[in-house]
Amino acid sequence: MRLDVDGSEVYAYTGTRPVDPAKPAVVFVHGAANDHSVWLLQSRYFAHHGKSVLAVDLPGHGRSAGAALGSVDAIADWLPRVLDAAGLAQAALVGHSMGALAALACAARHPARVAKVALLGPAVPMEVSEALIDAAKANDHVAYELINGWSTSAGKQLGGNTVPGMWLLGSAIRLMERTAPGVLHTDLVACSAWTGGLEAAAAVRCPSLVVIGARDIMAPPRAAKGLVETLAGARVVTLPDTGHAMMAEQPDAVLDALRGFL
Repeated sequence: MRLDVDGSEVYAYTGTRPVDPAKPAVVFVHGAANDHSVWLLQSRYFAHHGKSVLAVDLPGHGRSAGAALGSVDAIADWLPRVLDAAGLAQAALVGHSMGALAALACAARHPARVAKVALLGPAVPMEVSEALIDAAKANDHVAYELINGWSTSAGKQLGGNTVPGMWLLGSAIRLMERTAPGVLHTDLVACSAWTGGLEAAAAVRCPSLVVIGARDIMAPPRAAKGLVETLAGARVVTLPDTGHAMMAEQPDAVLDALRGFL
């Protein structure tokens, strides 16, 4: 599905089903230098089980035009405009990594538009090392290698993909290689600069879910502790032996967590 948002074309995967404003809606928000494809299993499932689904490509990512948005709050304010473009009054937001921060901020800033919020692989704050930011700024391939090495648990770096014959780590690196120069740097700076996580969590009034990878190095479980304690009544699911790339490593477990919540 292609939408006009702020005068730019935005692509959203709908799970091969038309968006119906009469159905409960779910919007999936990807992380840094990713796109809608990281949500293929989960988005398709909900589209075929009674939901209207938008797995968006953020501006400058995937098939969406425009420049990458420079802050978490900018993404948070952009999401309601996506709902407007799709004719949706409200949606549950499901975000991963940077997308989790944006979903959290959106739930706090636009409470009437967010029915539920699911945060996968969040960290508050989401600190990013200067060395990694510098590598991304230089468009150095090592940035992709570091991020995906830290995002994939040790047991899944050489094998273990649920799709036989596919290399999980290599596929994740290839996805990042497809992004335009500068996009990863913009995303990492946005994550590192956002300091409003706990304030946003305190303002959230809708039901919330936090999904944590027990072996996540990019967003360690301890980095979500303050978030979980601040979100009122948050449901928490911890996936054992799972890294930051949880939708790829444990797609069925992620789907089960979302099914139980949504």
